[in-house]
Amino acid sequence: MKCQKCHNQAILHITEVLTQDQFEELHLCEQCANKYLYESQQKKATIEPGREDEALLGQQECPACGMKFVEFRNTGRLGCPNDYQEFREDLIPLLENIHGETKHVGKAPRRSHSPQAVSELVQLRSKLKQAVSKEDYEEAARLRDQIRQAEESGAI
Repeated sequence: MKCQKCHNQAILHITEVLTQDQFEELHLCEQCANKYLYESQQKKATIEPGREDEALLGQQECPACGMKFVEFRNTGRLGCPNDYQEFREDLIPLLENIHGETKHVGKAPRRSHSPQAVSELVQLRSKLKQAVSKEDYEEAARLRDQIRQAEESGAI
């Protein structure tokens, strides 16, 4: 494939995301790629007015481990459990984009005490207490049976 700037052999293929639905593909030789990357860094160095928050996004730092969000973006790994809370606003859109959800919805081992099963049991017990306090004994009996079934099946 030829370079889009000078018609030498392209060795670098870049896909830039312009908007959610728009992409721009560039095919560049080594010299043009270096020039393009240098110009990109120069543009980042001069921050446009009103876009300071985007520049600060990468500088956000975890007080516990000192990891910056830009480091996470580069490595794909967080530094400590506190990072989930510290970078929450930025992680949620990423997780939704990648997984379609922010909570685990996949399979769980049958014989383990999975957090999902424990959470479900806690919810059932809470609903049981509410049903008893409302004196809805039919609902309470149904919930009691669900709790017993969950406990006997080994889910909990």
